[in-house]
Order: sequence, then structure tokens, then C-alpha cells
Amino acid sequence: MPTIIDVAAVAGVSTATVSRVLSQPERVAEATRKRVLEVVQSLGYAPNVAARTLRTLRAAKILLTVPDISNPFFASIIRGAEEAARDAGYAVVVGDTRHDPQVEDQYAEMLSRREVDGLIFLGHRLPDNLSPLLSRPGIAAPVVNGCEYSPDLGVPSVHIDNAAASSDAIEHLVGLGHRDIGIVTGPLISPISRDRLSGAMEAAERHGLRDRLQVRNGDYSAKLAFELAGDLLEQNVTAIFCFSDEMAMGAISAIGAAGLTCPGHVSVVGFDDLPTARFFQPALTTIAQPKGLIGQRTVELLVEILRDPQSPIRQITLPHELVVRDSTGPLP
Repeated sequence: MPTIIDVAAVAGVSTATVSRVLSQPERVAEATRKRVLEVVQSLGYAPNVAARTLRTLRAAKILLTVPDISNPFFASIIRGAEEAARDAGYAVVVGDTRHDPQVEDQYAEMLSRREVDGLIFLGHRLPDNLSPLLSRPGIAAPVVNGCEYSPDLGVPSVHIDNAAASSDAIEHLVGLGHRDIGIVTGPLISPISRDRLSGAMEAAERHGLRDRLQVRNGDYSAKLAFELAGDLLEQNVTAIFCFSDEMAMGAISAIGAAGLTCPGHVSVVGFDDLPTARFFQPALTTIAQPKGLIGQRTVELLVEILRDPQSPIRQITLPHELVVRDSTGPLP
């Protein structure tokens, strides 16, 4: 494979000139630039991007990892992040970790190797191999958490108040007269699932209904929610609160499969306000998260750190909204 030294020798210039032609062509005379580029093309030379990154200490790239790229919830976050990163002069590299800690660690190595300038992770786990970066006294690591919030991680984050959001969902159902309410959670290893369950429990307790809640642990998928909702219907619940819109859609399908209607017999509340939520039948009552804004704010926090490594760690809580549509109604 040809090297920059080979290119310089054939073109009759220094390696520094070759480097300038490839990185700052406006600083090289046209005739020289043309000659170097012709040699680059004839030899098939490809610059070593990783090596150049190590020299400049700036890759102009941000790594954004998501637990499940097939989940449409993350699409709006990625778009918001890309727009903010582009405005700040960075490109976004997206990694799908598939809830696999080993894959998370592999992506995190890109930051350790300086292939990217910073990391935004949308899961709940901070890769172990980032410990050296996080332990530097007085210097903030270029790492930001989005959606989840765990103060123990010690990194900046952008999220909503998940406990308050779940409380709003339960208050809505209780206000409609429902007393026997089923809950389908996300994985309880995740802080946001635990926060949402805590908020729902506290709201039920305020109305003396905590012992009447029926809780089932889901995985954010419509498939498992369909099965769990069938079980909840056998317990005669009149409303189901799911910790994601996909699970809420699975629950509504289970209601139909049982020969019942939503909300005629059973009301359903989701979480996230996916773009399809308003077009589902019935249109889904849900908790809306500012998904694009989450992506934007995480990038802004990361850029702050990249520009000033002594920036304080900030936690940003964004507003949520209960969006009432057709999937909830009064107690039958």
C-alpha cells in the first residue's frame, strides 16, 4: 500500500506539502496541488484518518449509541442530535448496542482511541472501559447520558422527570374513575423504568389504590406486552398503563383479541408519543417526551465539555406532557 512518502517522492514535494494538499488545499499553489492529486490518484494512496486524528487531537465526530436502533423512539433523538452536531461542526456516528454490554464496551473503545471526540449514550449503563477518563480530577470526560438519569454515573445527562410523568398518567386514569389499573413496566434494571414505577406507585398510594395495582414487567416490546396484557385482563383491570407506546399498542391488540374494546371496556395509556401514536386506532393517550430536544441538548452539553474540559457536570430536566387522545375514557 503506498504511503505519503511515496506520494511525495513521485510528486517531487515534501510530505508536509502532500498533507496540506489533502487537508488544506487552498494553501497550496494550483500547479503543485494538481500534480500531487494526480500522483495520489495514480498510486491509489488513501490517507490514514486514524493517524491524522491522533496528530490533530480532533476527529470532528461524536459517537451516539442507542440500545435498540429498531425502536422508533430513538429516531427523533438521533435527528435532533445530528442537527445540533452539524451546527457545531461535528458529524454523528451512530452505534446500535442491542442491550449488549460487550458491544457497548467495543463502541466506547472508539473514544479511548480518539476516533471520536465524545460519546453520547442513550442506555443506562456506562461502559467500564471509560473509567480512566472519568477518574481524572478536575477534568470532565466528554461523555453525556441521554434519556436515562442516574446520579451515580457522575456524567451530565438530559432527561424528563419520569416519576412525575408516570404520576400524571395514573392521575388521569383515576380521574376517569378507574381503580383497578394494570401496569406494564420496562426492564427494571433501567433507572427510568424504576422511576416510572415509583411515580405510578406514589400516585396510586395518594388515592389509596396501591394494593389494587397489578404490575407486570415487560421489555418495551409489543409482543411481550400483548401477553402480559392478556394476563392483566384476566385480573379484571379496567385500565392499563404501559411504559412505552409500542407496549401500549400490544396491549390494545390484546384487548381486541379478548373480544373487548378500548376504551369502551379497558383504557390504555402509553409513554413516548411516537409519530404513529396519533394515527393508531384508537389514537393513543400517552406521555410525550421532547425527543428531538433531548438529542439537541445532549450534543450541546458535550460540546461544552469539548470546548472547556473543566465545565461543571450539569443535569437537564426537560418538560413532558400528558397527551389525551381516544384510548382512555371513563370507567365503564
